[in-house]
Amino acid sequence: MKVAEVMTRQLDTIHANATVLDAARQFAEKGIGVLPVEADDRLLGMLTDRDIVVRVVAQNRDPANTSVSSLVSGEPQYCYEDEDAEHVARNMDELLLRRLPVMDRNMRLVGIIAIEDIRPR
Repeated sequence: MKVAEVMTRQLDTIHANATVLDAARQFAEKGIGVLPVEADDRLLGMLTDRDIVVRVVAQNRDPANTSVSSLVSGEPQYCYEDEDAEHVARNMDELLLRRLPVMDRNMRLVGIIAIEDIRPR
């Protein structure tokens, strides 16, 4: 089974210049807990609701004046839509990731995969 067969294609993203307040509102409105962060048509990383709690709220930073890009660090982890889903699941297990952005071979974000998509409970 390929990643493309089980991934979610409809996904919400957020621009790196958006504020953390914008992201928190998007999390609340959509009922989600993770957003891919994009800038200049490329994936910069992933933002989670936990990132906001630990790196903004707990540090008493102003979410209206903190950019999403300030919370994203390092090269983003991702997989390709044509990869074997079980192989991706093993990698996610090793990296302790529950969700992973999915790219096509032109490095365009095309979806997101959750470990539950591959191994339903």
